Amino acid sequence: MNADLVIDMLVHALQLSLIIAAPMLGAGLVIGLTISIFQSVTSIQEMTLTFIPKIVGVVAAVMIFAPWMLDKIMAYTIDLFTNLGQYVGR
Repeated sequence: MNADLVIDMLVHALQLSLIIAAPMLGAGLVIGLTISIFQSVTSIQEMTLTFIPKIVGVVAAVMIFAPWMLDKIMAYTIDLFTNLGQYVGR
């Protein structure tokens, strides 16, 4: 196993983790931005107002995107095990 292969595997794993985390991060961002605009318009400056909607939104995003995320993780894992012979030095 050479350094180029290790770097390629690391880059692919990091890209996959960012792709998988994107729906939850996006939901939290949209909900947080919406509540921040609402707080600015109504002059409500309660810091704890954003926590519950963000938690609910992130959990909903996990429930909606769980099959897709599982499919991506399974495809990556199957690819790793399929090419295991190439990773081990002969």
